[in-house]
Amino acid sequence: MSMPSRLPDPYGQGSGANLADILERVLDKGIVIAGDIRINLLDIELLTIKLRLIVASVDKAKEMGIDWWEDDPALSSRARRDELARENSELRERLARLEELEPSRRRAEEESS
Repeated sequence: MSMPSRLPDPYGQGSGANLADILERVLDKGIVIAGDIRINLLDIELLTIKLRLIVASVDKAKEMGIDWWEDDPALSSRARRDELARENSELRERLARLEELEPSRRRAEEESS
C-alpha cells in the first residue's frame, strides 16, 4: 500500500493575497522598521548605528510629514534649480562687492606710486 506523496503548496498560494495585494497594503498604510546596532568592547561603546526604514507611498509619506526628497538637489530637479539660483545670486553679490572695491584699490595703488 503506497501513499501518494505530495509536496506542500508554495507559501501564500490559496491564501487569496498575492504579492501585489501585500505591496498595495504596505504602501497604503506604511510600515516602519527600526533597529539599533551597538558594538561594545569591555563595556565601552565603540559604535552605535541607528537604522530606520520607512516603506510607504509618496502620498502616505507626505501625509506623515515626510518630504525630504523634495529639498534634496540630488533627487529633485526643482531643488537643484533653487540651489543653482541661490548660488548664482550669491556669486553676483560677491562680484558686485568686488567691483565696488576695485576702483578704490586702483586709486590707492595710483596714490602710492
